[in-house]
Amino acid sequence: MTAGERHAAAAAVERGPDGRASWWRLLVAVLLTAIGGVGMWSVVVALPTVQAEFGVARGGASFPYTLTMIGFGLGGVALGRLADRRGIVLPSILGCGLLALGYVAAGLAPNLPAFAIAQGLLIGAGASASFAPLIAEISLWFVRRRGIAVAICASGNYVAGAFWPPVVQWGIATHGWRATHVGIGIVCAALMPPLVMALRTRPNFSSAAQAAAQPHFVPARLTLSPGALQGLLIVAGVACCVAMAMPQVHIVAYCGDLGYGVARGAEMLSLMLGFGIVSRIASGFVADRIGGLLTLLIGSALQGLALFLYTLSDGLTQLYVISALFGLFQGGIVPSYAMIVREYFPPQEAGTRVALCMTATLFGMALGGWLSGVIFDLTGSYRVAFLNGIAWNLLNGAIVLFLLVRRRPALRSGSGQPAPA
Repeated sequence: MTAGERHAAAAAVERGPDGRASWWRLLVAVLLTAIGGVGMWSVVVALPTVQAEFGVARGGASFPYTLTMIGFGLGGVALGRLADRRGIVLPSILGCGLLALGYVAAGLAPNLPAFAIAQGLLIGAGASASFAPLIAEISLWFVRRRGIAVAICASGNYVAGAFWPPVVQWGIATHGWRATHVGIGIVCAALMPPLVMALRTRPNFSSAAQAAAQPHFVPARLTLSPGALQGLLIVAGVACCVAMAMPQVHIVAYCGDLGYGVARGAEMLSLMLGFGIVSRIASGFVADRIGGLLTLLIGSALQGLALFLYTLSDGLTQLYVISALFGLFQGGIVPSYAMIVREYFPPQEAGTRVALCMTATLFGMALGGWLSGVIFDLTGSYRVAFLNGIAWNLLNGAIVLFLLVRRRPALRSGSGQPAPA
């Protein structure tokens, strides 16, 4: 091989799947997700303050969160479809604009309905561009290390969850919730567009480059139609995240009700999501070796265990420990859906199908956040809300077990090797 050929081969590896360009792109995606992820978490921290200002019950105060998750989910599907057709830059720029405008509108909202609309139509939809579409985009740039890459990208949302709650809580305590929301909008408008422009290149890998980067894990076939599989993944996503929402949405208010103060709850939320980062990255290594379905089953079982632990104790130290365990146990659940999609569906459908699964999880978060608030209003306690979460978690586990039962040996290519995912 000549020097020129060696140089060309090295450049192809660098620009190919799993190459240096892919890892740099992943870094940019994580930064975007960490900044845009504020759209999911600021409303959780602001919930007690908004409730007090507008004079509503806990269920009513939880409604803006519900609309945020609905906007996040529907926005993710719309922007994911746009990314499949036009690339990631256009939907990302649209998302940045909606996010910045939404925070300014929320900060100026005269009443709860206006605040909820700003959260759902603008903040939720805008923040969605920095989650499902980016995860699908990153999955196209990796083959052998797809699981860890998807998990790292999804961890950007938990970086946001670990970073933003204490910052937002400090802003609310120091400057008030209205000024804090306007300030967040300005930060998003200033920081996100330059990062988006670094994603202008689109993947265009040769078949040889794809084949050279075969993953460790080759999935078996599922004896289900694509529509049936997508439908079951949607139901599973709703179920697991109704369960997930109880601690994530209400831990701040829960600590306030117990007399520990909302600042303690914000610390627990930050701790929970910080450990979720560890869990997500670890789940990526696991998924590259055992596949998305088994990884999802493990995460679901551990999440159910953590929810059960919440029902046993409400002491301050125990809540810190259980919150850390909850984050450590459930962080790998959501990225597993993206891995399952990439294992069992064509890559050209990744943006839409990943977004549908992510939307299902977000609808689950929205439903779970609202249900937990309503259950609290009816019972005066969060204990029944935790039990409700456990029931939904069991439904998720049952669906995953059903899919595992329907697996069959993988089809083989003409070379006698397992067909690539």
